[in-house]
Amino acid sequence: MIQFQKLEYKNFLSTGNNPISIDLNKSKSTLIVGTNGAGKSTILDALSFALFGKAHRNVSKGGLVNSVNGKECRVSIEFETAGHQFKVVRGIKPNYFEVWQDGNMIDQQTNVRDYQKFLEQNILKLNHKSFHQIVVLGSSSFVPFMQLKASDRRAVIEDLLDISVFSKMKSVLKQRNSVSRDAAKAAKISLDVQKKSIEYQRKHIAQLESINEEAKQSNDVEIQEAYDKVKELTTKLETFPTMSGLDFAMKKQRTEKDKLNADKGRCTHELEGLMAQHKFFETTTACPQCSQNITEDVKESMVSGIVSRGFTLSAEQTHIKEGLVFTTEEIEKIRTKVNDMKVISSELSSYSQQYTALQTKSVKEVDMAKPNADLFDMSNEADDIREDLDKATDELLYNDIASEMLKDTGIRTKIIKEYLPAMNTLINKYLQVLEFFVSFNLDENFEEAIKSRHRDNFVYDNFSEGEKMRIDLSLLFAWRQIAKMKNSTNTNLLILDETFDSSLDEEGVDNLMKILLTLENGTNTFIISHKPDMLESKLKDKIQFTKVNNFSAIA
Repeated sequence: MIQFQKLEYKNFLSTGNNPISIDLNKSKSTLIVGTNGAGKSTILDALSFALFGKAHRNVSKGGLVNSVNGKECRVSIEFETAGHQFKVVRGIKPNYFEVWQDGNMIDQQTNVRDYQKFLEQNILKLNHKSFHQIVVLGSSSFVPFMQLKASDRRAVIEDLLDISVFSKMKSVLKQRNSVSRDAAKAAKISLDVQKKSIEYQRKHIAQLESINEEAKQSNDVEIQEAYDKVKELTTKLETFPTMSGLDFAMKKQRTEKDKLNADKGRCTHELEGLMAQHKFFETTTACPQCSQNITEDVKESMVSGIVSRGFTLSAEQTHIKEGLVFTTEEIEKIRTKVNDMKVISSELSSYSQQYTALQTKSVKEVDMAKPNADLFDMSNEADDIREDLDKATDELLYNDIASEMLKDTGIRTKIIKEYLPAMNTLINKYLQVLEFFVSFNLDENFEEAIKSRHRDNFVYDNFSEGEKMRIDLSLLFAWRQIAKMKNSTNTNLLILDETFDSSLDEEGVDNLMKILLTLENGTNTFIISHKPDMLESKLKDKIQFTKVNNFSAIA
């Protein structure tokens, strides 16, 4: 329960620099009177501004500062709740907002809005609308419960039943759901990107493995080619005679050639001698040695012998030349074979070395360790992302279940349905006290169903202003009773602003006073009126506002 104790304000609206202080728990019933403009209803604006930062009436914040002094507007409210003493102080020109608990100022939030939210949710546990449904009933800027929108009606009832926490949970859940949805979306995008990266890495590894395989195959081909060449050259080399055999044949042919060259020389020399002899006998008639005449017969005999011998030598010489040609060709053949053998042997040696080198050669492959390690890391990272996605998806599922429970048709409606019979019973009880005999019922959507004694169906707007006032009063007292039952927004303070001056007839005023007189001890009722004659004798205390030098003051 909130026990309001003291309200103080200065330079607020028509109040000047001399503070006005009002003891809020001094008397069970207090009449507040004064002429128009004296400052009676200023108490409502000061109380609303102190608690919620805005006036009860439709006045801007700048318009709350006294227009004469124009500065140092200050309002404070003291109250006790949950075993702690609180004081809320607000100022305009300069602007400040302080909340004190047990003499220590509570650390201010980063902005005024959060600080105000902390005050309403954690200390007062009611908001501006709820406060004015259970504390204030007035004719100025007051919106009765039945004139509120359905959402605002629900907010008031949730505050009364102390189930507004479900609305806060719904708001928190909405934010959490948004975070989970963003997390799931981000995880899905990251997972898709990671899958593509893994697919690309696998293709890259496959290409590297293909390169390595091609390198191995290429080396195997080179080895086979070298082996085939060595085999081919070896086979070819085997068709040749041995080198020693070729050396022996070469020596034999060279010996034969030398012999033939010698025979050729001999034949040539002998032919030259025969030619000289032939010439001698053709040109000489006498022996140069003995001067003896050489007869024709002798010449013919000698020449005939020379010619015969010449033919023999010529034939021999031809045979020798043919033998030389043959021998030379054989030597060239042997030399060619030797050269061919050397070439083949050289090639064989080269391919043999190549074959041996290729067999012992280590094929230079691309190192697969790092690409495979990268793929392993990518797969692990994908698993982590998948876990995050699963976690976010599970959270979304849980949040959807919780959201269904926190909908207006969920837990809150179930709780409200439990209290609706008690609410309707209290409302009808107070309507009967106010001698307005109708059957009034609210459903879970806070739509009214009103039936007259003749069972005619009505709605709130069908009634006169006086009848509406009776309904508003009944709702006010019913909400206060529900708040007391729930110990949620229960408070000692009740303010009626010109309620007795408006639409209630004399009988309605008497019935309202009956209700006020039956309120439990600890309730401090303030009745603001500019018609004190019929109320002053019925109330225990009175505060009279007056104007002193154009400033509001308490007489």
